[in-house]
Amino acid sequence: MRLLPVLLVALSAYGADYQLKATPANVVWGYYWAGAKPVLRIQSGDTVEIQTMITNSPERLAGAGVKEEDVQPELKAIYAEVKDKGPGGHILTGPIYIEGAEPGDALEVRILKTRLSIPYAYNSFSPRSGVLTPTDFERGHTKIIPLDERRNVARFADNIEIPLHPFFGSMGVAPPESAGRISSAPPGIHAGNLDNKDLVAGTKLFIPVHVAGALFEVGDGHAGQGNGEVDITALETSMVGAFQFVVRKDLHLKWPRAETPTHYIAMGIDQDLNEALRIAVREAIDLLVAEKHLSREDAYSLCSVAVDFNVTQAVDGTKGIHAMIPKSIFK
Repeated sequence: MRLLPVLLVALSAYGADYQLKATPANVVWGYYWAGAKPVLRIQSGDTVEIQTMITNSPERLAGAGVKEEDVQPELKAIYAEVKDKGPGGHILTGPIYIEGAEPGDALEVRILKTRLSIPYAYNSFSPRSGVLTPTDFERGHTKIIPLDERRNVARFADNIEIPLHPFFGSMGVAPPESAGRISSAPPGIHAGNLDNKDLVAGTKLFIPVHVAGALFEVGDGHAGQGNGEVDITALETSMVGAFQFVVRKDLHLKWPRAETPTHYIAMGIDQDLNEALRIAVREAIDLLVAEKHLSREDAYSLCSVAVDFNVTQAVDGTKGIHAMIPKSIFK
């Protein structure tokens, strides 16, 4: 018989084994860390429904035009009660300890379902963030964008509607113990703030494990995003997701990878965009050699003729490139 943790474990609306709510006791604010205390322990193969919060303060949302009654009480409680913050700014639910996960393994995160929690998103920037400089914009700007789930669009303006494309911007595990507490902003070998819009429901994320239990965290819900996320935010919102976690003893990775119904995804992350691209190409070659048994020479050629290398993001300290390898080319 498994002992259930004290904190909010129940049968979820998705039929998951566990439910994890975003409460002051169940979130970390702005970091991934090997020393973070798990809020839930599960077995490999278990499913968890996880609630996540929008990363913005109730006061700023109200100042941008959100009605008081539309600000989630969970968000108000987190801002009022969580004092241990930083160095990053994301509110992340977790960490979750997966029994049996050890350094050198990979954690397979199956993103089963997602749903929006609130009927709005925001997009904001400041002169100190994004790819442009203060000479382009002297003042910051926040825009509240209504979300219409029934019609599956975000109403950006009277004459602009954006199809909803919900995904979690940040999904990651603890970095190596030697890294200490790292900011939630830049992605890395721990995955984290990948901001990869292809990681929607029905896809899988594979993350190298660096500490016992992996210590998975998730947050930064996006109702949609353009590749690059150039002003530093997407359609930022609160979301709930259902995930299944599988410890992979047979998979040994240097960088995160992913798989969608139509593509394999290799990733490269570095402060220099050119180096991020080189890492992504090498990762794509390694994937093709291991999974499709190509020679390295043929794999490199295939990357040039059939694989798209997209800028995932360019604004969070490290740059991200992801290689989209189409499954349809393999007969």
